[in-house]
Amino acid sequence: MTEREYQAVFFDIGGVIVELASIRAGYASFIDELAVEYGLDSDEALEEWKTTLGNHFRERKGTEYRLARDGYAKATASLFDGEPPANWHERLESAVTDALRPESGIVETVSALSSTELQLAVVSDIDTPEAHSMLGTLGIREYFDHFTTSEAVGYTKPDERMFRDALDALDVDPMRTIMIGDRYEHDIVGAADAGIETVAYGEDARGSRADHEIDQLEELLVIVGKSE
Repeated sequence: MTEREYQAVFFDIGGVIVELASIRAGYASFIDELAVEYGLDSDEALEEWKTTLGNHFRERKGTEYRLARDGYAKATASLFDGEPPANWHERLESAVTDALRPESGIVETVSALSSTELQLAVVSDIDTPEAHSMLGTLGIREYFDHFTTSEAVGYTKPDERMFRDALDALDVDPMRTIMIGDRYEHDIVGAADAGIETVAYGEDARGSRADHEIDQLEELLVIVGKSE
């Protein structure tokens, strides 16, 4: 029996709901398609694309958010002297959707939590349409009561405004809320600073400010007292 009666559970997307390797596989598939069609070297094109995308995010100021779709546009344009194919964005979305895989156990865990009185929210550094599309693809979008995205807020975690947006939208007490994430500084420290209890999923999330550490997502049900 849990010692605390929780009101809400917040989830990161990449690395918690969606398997990050599957997103990268989607990117690679997109570049492979372009390489075949336009006579590019696939490996070189992928490296150029990833480097340009990475620079797009690294150039942001502090926790201010830069749209991923703007980065995708820059990265793709870099392969074509600034003039990418007209349908590049649709092809990227299709490649990522086809490759997308959930983290093991997340669909079952979210489904189980959705049948309880707990409110569920996404708190993720992502473009809003991309967040809805990914969870829709996995068939779990309807289980969530609120989506807090960096596009909507304008900032990335660990900025407290990300967590405060979700808390305010659901009208829940941070001390009765729990956040699960896979990155220590962003998810765990950020949520802890906002007064939220934290669950570290995987090695990269572990640290002194994590209240719980898990390797299997189903363990979340035990932490919030909703296991059978």
